Amino acid sequence: MSFTTSRQKTLYNTIAQIVRRVQATGIPAEIVVVDDGSTDGTRDVLKQLDGNGNVRVILRERNQGKGAAVMDGIRAAKGEVILIQDADLEYDPRDYPALLKPIEEDIADVVYGSRFLGAPRRPTMFWHMVANKLLTFMTNILYNNILTDMETGYKVFCRDVVKDMTIHSRRFDFEPEFTAKILKRKVRIFEVPITFNPRDYSEGKKIKLKDAFEAVWTLVKYRFVD
Repeated sequence: MSFTTSRQKTLYNTIAQIVRRVQATGIPAEIVVVDDGSTDGTRDVLKQLDGNGNVRVILRERNQGKGAAVMDGIRAAKGEVILIQDADLEYDPRDYPALLKPIEEDIADVVYGSRFLGAPRRPTMFWHMVANKLLTFMTNILYNNILTDMETGYKVFCRDVVKDMTIHSRRFDFEPEFTAKILKRKVRIFEVPITFNPRDYSEGKKIKLKDAFEAVWTLVKYRFVD
């Protein structure tokens, strides 16, 4: 299994911690960390982590957004199963066994960790939750599905599912584009409940209202084009 994490701009204090948490699970064969042109000292931390056990670091010279960073990580990963992990501590690596189980049991090719299936979570940011649910509802209408959390950061998938997939999104529209293309391929997709400890904007959360509009356009666009 490969693990890839994207690094956003204010994660200097969390990157080493999330790598330790992932390693503590004893599950990933490799951990690919992508630094998306950070300027806050994170690169110095990552240089110390690079080559530490199963950690491999990719340093991008300029910021190009979450989608571009995630795709760099996917291309660099060598495992047959890839798990995307954000580096901001919102998602808990202790959920890995539940996320991997449907693939291990050969009942899924893609697994989404849903924040809305009843697992423990920190209650915060009501309107952010509403936006997520509306975008998921729109996804289900357009692609004839019953997902509960299209925007989740926890996405696990077999390499064969994405090896010939082209992702054009560079920012947070990665999630709807990836989901649209997965659903159009009619692969076996499963959702499992995950714990969630969201940040608010005072803690460095980056996603904004304009990202919701970009997600809507992305969902509509890829319903009709590849």
